[in-house]
Amino acid sequence: MEKAFFLDRDGVIIEDANYLSRPEQLRLIPGAAEGIKLIREHGYKVIVVSNQSGIARGYFTFDDLAKVEKALSAMLEEKGAKVDGWYYCPHHEKGSVPEYAKKCSCRKPLPGLVLQGAEEHHIDLAGSAMIGDKLSDVQCAVNAGIKHYAKVSTGHGSEEGEKGKIEGMIEETSILPAIQKLLKEMR
Repeated sequence: MEKAFFLDRDGVIIEDANYLSRPEQLRLIPGAAEGIKLIREHGYKVIVVSNQSGIARGYFTFDDLAKVEKALSAMLEEKGAKVDGWYYCPHHEKGSVPEYAKKCSCRKPLPGLVLQGAEEHHIDLAGSAMIGDKLSDVQCAVNAGIKHYAKVSTGHGSEEGEKGKIEGMIEETSILPAIQKLLKEMR
């Protein structure tokens, strides 16, 4: 079985632009491409898992999301970084698009996206890691059986402050130092 780093997208890899829907809104967080490259150099896959309730809310479509993913992939690949899989939850209970306005098992902190990515990429979750900017990302890791996780203060991480801590959670300023610390912990 393979091992992977599961990464949240907004606030971890890219600056959070609140319902980002257009490629021109993309801004890489400093160190993100270098960090993803480092993960792959250490033999881990990179899988992005992201709540995208803007689809349920009618702010953008799957087509818009695909254009953003394609542009982000190109930005990362220009810097020698590659993502192995992209997984999104389009749902939200209070959405205005009926087919996505519901509870689901893929909206973090529930582990559906991680479990789907793990199954499709043959991932050993206990030997993998997750990085997010919210406690719900870290709780998702715990719920999925991931043993190594970090919360970064980019994105919404700084807003959560001392809301709570999850045992074993690494806290870092951004993705690159979080990756470095997790890689050291996972040796």
